[in-house]
Amino acid sequence: MSNISVSPSKLNGTVIIPPSKSAAHRAILCAALSRGVTKLSPVQLSEDIDATIRCIEALGAVATLENQTLTVDGRAMFTKQDALLNCKESGSTLRFLIPITAFAGINATFTGEGRLPTRPIGVYLDTLPKHGVTLNTSGGLPLSINGHLASGTFLLPGDVSSQFITGLLFALPLLEGDSEIRLTTPLESVGYIDMTLKILKDFGIEIQRTNYGYFISGNQSYCQKDEYQIESDWSQAAFFMVAGALGGNVTVQGLDINSTQGDKEIIEILKKFGANISITDNGISVSADAINGTTIDARQIPDLVPILAVIGSLSEGVTKIIGAARLRLKESDRLNAIANALNALGGNVVETEDGLIIQGTSKLHGGFVSGCNDHRIVMAMAIAATKCDGSVIISDRESINKSYPTFFEDYIMLGGKINGLNLG
Repeated sequence: MSNISVSPSKLNGTVIIPPSKSAAHRAILCAALSRGVTKLSPVQLSEDIDATIRCIEALGAVATLENQTLTVDGRAMFTKQDALLNCKESGSTLRFLIPITAFAGINATFTGEGRLPTRPIGVYLDTLPKHGVTLNTSGGLPLSINGHLASGTFLLPGDVSSQFITGLLFALPLLEGDSEIRLTTPLESVGYIDMTLKILKDFGIEIQRTNYGYFISGNQSYCQKDEYQIESDWSQAAFFMVAGALGGNVTVQGLDINSTQGDKEIIEILKKFGANISITDNGISVSADAINGTTIDARQIPDLVPILAVIGSLSEGVTKIIGAARLRLKESDRLNAIANALNALGGNVVETEDGLIIQGTSKLHGGFVSGCNDHRIVMAMAIAATKCDGSVIISDRESINKSYPTFFEDYIMLGGKINGLNLG
């Protein structure tokens, strides 16, 4: 992958936030499971979304994308009994599809790229064999599964990844018997489960919350939706909202203020830092004169940590981020990656077991930072560059294609200065 050079600037103006990758994953799978034809829009073809599309096609569905409208034809879903599913670097694709293919009795082999083959799947290794599914793996990917998923009680930790819970929530309603998910530890990333439940309900699936987890009635069917709207992505909006708080004036448009996305919390977090937030019919505007450090519990908002570390580094006083241990198992060890990157630019960031302690400074200096082949690290450092004394060279610029392929286009549109970037 290649480097990109970003010069100091102020970001000002209005940007339309792209559709939520998390919502798109879920809607694509629901559309395929409905066994009908659904038009989903808008859909931006990031590498993660492409992985989910290719996997449902490997299972028999047909998907076509035109002008950000994805037509999913699920009428031939599960007509293939053997499938090779390349999840690329998408943890959502992998963890959602394992129970889905197990429900259908598909002989499936899952592969992946980057760090995905080493990311945790142990929750399923512990749980699924007790319910009729055989999993063959040396510890990661490739993973081969066969057998038919059986209903019953599933014991899952709530603090490893909510994606395991979502995967089962997709599959269990389709089984003949009723099922229960019982959480053995407190649930983290609650917003992602809330999103799953909402989209499942939109497609006709009912899940009941219990004191210990979720009760899932069997013999349910996904309902076809002729058209389905994908909401915009709060985690992507956070990058440009922080740019506004760091001295710019940015308005983000397209977001649902009533969204179930946990990363909507960025509004309240930026207020804690001292940012000025204005919410109108025209969007959410962010600016600031001075910002001060704060303490952030990241258990429900792990994806925000890289960009929150950036604003913490440029705030007055100390910022503490806690509850973020799971970030060590993402596309990179994100706690280590963002600490190293900010320290390379003159920041003062100390890693803890589950977070960061950040002593703020008024300005960073330029230099080289590693993007660690991680989209959120690259985008966070591009925002940090707006407040540096000199240019910042960031490696692995193409990694943004995983989630936000047009990030640099939007960055330049807001006045960002990038040298040698060919957008053609």
